[in-house]
Amino acid sequence: MIKLKENDVILFQGDSITDGNRGRHSDLNHVHGHSYAYIVAAELTADNIDKNIEFINRGNSGDRICDLYGRWKEECLNLKPSVLSILIGINDMIFNWEHQSGSDPDRYEKIYRLLLDEAIEQNPDTLLVIMEPFFGDKKEPELDEYFKAGIGAYQEKAQKIAEDYNAVFVPLQDLFDSYRDKTDIYKLLWDGVHPTTAGHHLIAQRWKDCVKEKLENR
Repeated sequence: MIKLKENDVILFQGDSITDGNRGRHSDLNHVHGHSYAYIVAAELTADNIDKNIEFINRGNSGDRICDLYGRWKEECLNLKPSVLSILIGINDMIFNWEHQSGSDPDRYEKIYRLLLDEAIEQNPDTLLVIMEPFFGDKKEPELDEYFKAGIGAYQEKAQKIAEDYNAVFVPLQDLFDSYRDKTDIYKLLWDGVHPTTAGHHLIAQRWKDCVKEKLENR
């Protein structure tokens, strides 16, 4: 069980992995989507049912780091999160592969820092959670090699940013790598990138394990 503060606003930001096909309306059956964010929101809301807690999912399928910045005012700053969790990066690699329109690791870091600077300028007490971009396998050999060779640079940037901003870092690559000897990775990442239900469950549990101490000691 994780204890939250009265009136906490927990905001999840990212791409399709966070989006989880969430509803763009007020229907509470679908507002959180079907990703790890939904699982975390369900469990922590139940654990803090006596408090006025709000979980918000603003993950957006297809987003790169620059897309987050484009909607940052409306879909982050205006929501005034007390906890801001971000998982972003894989689309910057995909868009570079397909259209040469993603951000390389240095630009990824530069924009990431802009996002966080604006968030903490608004509220210096915001708890930041940086989630590690991850990759499983692609059945196309060239694409698989491209991702495996390049993902590490984005992961290193995300971890360094977390350290510099005193944020919680949620490692995920090792989580999925640890299952390679136990099962077909596609049972956890159905296309090598997007998690299955089981994959999202693992992410949610890792998220809670990583943030618990800082959440409860604010």
